[in-house]
Amino acid sequence: MKNKVKVFFIIPTLFAGGAERVMSFVSQNLDKEKFDVTLIVIGYEKDGKYDISGITVKYLNKKRVLNSFFSLNKLLREEKPKIVVSAISHLNIFMGFISVLFPKIKFIGRHTIVTIADEKFKTENKKSFLKNIEYKIRKPFSFGYKLLDIIICQSTDMYNDMKDKSNVPEHKLKIINNPITDNFKLKSKNTEGADVIKYITVARISKNKGHKRIIMALAKLNFPYQYTIIGDGAEKNNLFNLIDELDLQDKVIYIPFTTEVSKYLSSSDVYLMGSYSEGLPNSLIESCSVGTPAIAFKAPGGLNEIIEEGVNGFLVNSEAEFLEKLNGSQEWDPIEIRESVYKKYNKDKIIDDYESMFLEILN
Repeated sequence: MKNKVKVFFIIPTLFAGGAERVMSFVSQNLDKEKFDVTLIVIGYEKDGKYDISGITVKYLNKKRVLNSFFSLNKLLREEKPKIVVSAISHLNIFMGFISVLFPKIKFIGRHTIVTIADEKFKTENKKSFLKNIEYKIRKPFSFGYKLLDIIICQSTDMYNDMKDKSNVPEHKLKIINNPITDNFKLKSKNTEGADVIKYITVARISKNKGHKRIIMALAKLNFPYQYTIIGDGAEKNNLFNLIDELDLQDKVIYIPFTTEVSKYLSSSDVYLMGSYSEGLPNSLIESCSVGTPAIAFKAPGGLNEIIEEGVNGFLVNSEAEFLEKLNGSQEWDPIEIRESVYKKYNKDKIIDDYESMFLEILN
């Protein structure tokens, strides 16, 4: 145990979400011969959506990140980890300030958004003091972020955005993509060609995710289809009001949350993505990893790093082009689709990237 590197992963909650999934997955899959890992959750165990095994998990039982200051301070002083990894912008800013109190600990923040397009969709959250600061400061990363030792960017777009829009020194920026988790297995066959085409989107229901422009395009189709939406969010009521207005209720299946995302992706024909900006979308990678192709709008955040035109999907510039692709036909090879993402985002590669970064930062 003495020779192992003690690493803390800290996240606000274990709610269903891409950041939570990646952080919990990476923390559980580091080499246990080299790393002594603890996952710290600011929130409550009852709210957790992911099963954690093989590592220590500590819940601080706090409603807000800001309320966790004294608990985190005490924990860091008592446990003395060598490395602390946090995720999600407001927590990263918070940990940047805390890092001043612990000069011997290396603090790493995993960044999750591209601000170029994302800023116009942000609204003030009166419940979060830190988020209000982030929204109001035009360069939100220049304060707390530059106090971190390393900032993980999920894509080249994110790297360039951080470099151009913040005062964070470029040597602190590092690209590590999101991993494909163990739950996503290749589908046995492509179901396209059936009487009803099955579309799917897995995403938080927010303005930025662009569900509405997907619905507007689907409303113009003249063939039988089924559209599955998995996710929850602030825009749910507005989205389903639109679905009602367009009389699409019979064509839409809604699932707020499921632990069987892989099953639904495998049984679908095409993944639809309407986002205006992204980090590096887990759901898009996961769709390709089971062999289901995607149609996505071009947007900042690494989509162009995932989509290989005509191999695993299409990137479109407009709703007209999106509709054109929906109405088109294409023969897809699930094996080829899967390989297009596994060569870049397989678990072994990404976990090795994290381990190498940890050992490098300590040296």
